[in-house]
Amino acid sequence: MLWIKTFHILAMTSWMAGIFYLPRIFVHYVEGREAGQDVARLEIMAKKLYGFMTIMAVFTLGLGLWLWLGFGFGGGWLHAKLTFVVLLIGYHHWCKAYLKKMQAGALDRSGRYFRLFNELPLLIFIPILIFVVVKPF
Repeated sequence: MLWIKTFHILAMTSWMAGIFYLPRIFVHYVEGREAGQDVARLEIMAKKLYGFMTIMAVFTLGLGLWLWLGFGFGGGWLHAKLTFVVLLIGYHHWCKAYLKKMQAGALDRSGRYFRLFNELPLLIFIPILIFVVVKPF
């Protein structure tokens, strides 16, 4: 089970890296477009990054399910963690909606908005980390 846990942490770390970086691409895209710069490469980067982070999300969730089945279903901390995991999955899909807007040339939010949007996954990730490490209940 320690190997499964190791690969779960590796996949989760990779997923979170993508979750934190994709909104930064949105910031540079919006601000670059406003400045009249060529932002086509950012569209390609965003699409490839979203694909990578989706694969990592699937691995994270699959390995997490394997751990859940191996260690059991007990503990209130686990249910609380899963609530925040669902929120993280929702954020992931929200990023996909912005990616589609970007690809259609209709990304209409400001760079400041996407800077703030970029902070949301941290507010989701911190409770997950606390529930896993501290197991408060």
